Amino acid sequence: MSDVKRRSVGRPAGATKASGGHSQSLVRGLTLLEHLSASPLGLALSELAEMADLAPSTTHRLLQALQSQGFVTQESEQGLWRIDVKTFRIGNSFLEARDVVAQSRPFLRRLTAETGETANLGIRDGATAVFLAQHESPQMMRMITRLGSRAPLHASGVGKALLAWMSEDERIALLKGYDLARVTENTLHQSDELLIEMATIRAQGFACDREEHAVGLHCVAACIHDEHGTPLAAISVSGPMARIPEERLLALGALVRAIADEITLQLGGQLPR
Repeated sequence: MSDVKRRSVGRPAGATKASGGHSQSLVRGLTLLEHLSASPLGLALSELAEMADLAPSTTHRLLQALQSQGFVTQESEQGLWRIDVKTFRIGNSFLEARDVVAQSRPFLRRLTAETGETANLGIRDGATAVFLAQHESPQMMRMITRLGSRAPLHASGVGKALLAWMSEDERIALLKGYDLARVTENTLHQSDELLIEMATIRAQGFACDREEHAVGLHCVAACIHDEHGTPLAAISVSGPMARIPEERLLALGALVRAIADEITLQLGGQLPR
């Protein structure tokens, strides 16, 4: 009979009870990285140990291990610890891999299934909204937007949602000298009207387009936010007024906002406060 002991199925070579300790160290190390990533100015060893509820000696040992692998670094003057380039690269690879169009498609299908109307996804490009994805309504009379087509930010549901959640400074800079041209008779073309509308959108969490981009068409849109809480894209539901009267428009707004929030969280974004 062989002197080599059979290993348990599924247990890697060399695994012992100590493996639990390795897992605990990994969790603790990741916890330290989380605290450091939330403190770009850096943290002292004592602060970090208190935040992670660890002994300073344990915290220092874990930091040294992370430092040896390039995940954290220590500033020489004040001794503060910060995340290092390798942590940044890992986080950046997540951002590069994130595809808002692909991630949003199942949600667009769901929106159409729940509302019976066309669902859209758009992003901002300068002063216009660009439509990148769509799931068509099964209804004979439906709204169809050619992918790649554009709409003015001030005269579309997706555009107004994106505009409303921009920072105030960015919005002011964008609108400076911007032509609030009328697309229809209902388009908001006065700056004071538009500013009031922006406040309403932020308060209710969604934007409404009441025949502002196309006569006879109603639309409601909500923003998808990135990890900083800034607008990444916006989704919308649109259809003829006959099926989306005013009372239904507001009900759809709550649904579109809820699904936009789901996409935001799935993408690792931050919901607006």
